[in-house]
Amino acid sequence: MKKENLLFLLLAAITVACIMSIGIAVAERSIIIALLAVAGVILAMGLGFTLKKRVRENNQSEIN
Repeated sequence: MKKENLLFLLLAAITVACIMSIGIAVAERSIIIALLAVAGVILAMGLGFTLKKRVRENNQSEIN
């Protein structure tokens, strides 16, 4: 497995864990945990999309 794919898998797992944490926070009625989980989702997804863009740009520059 490529290094990038492993990193994408890790980011996806972190995002899923944060989404599950939102559900737990709602069940526990904890606004703080919910806000931290939402911030985690935004951070992990943003990092994933940024990394995907960089990988795509590097692949295109290698082709040209």
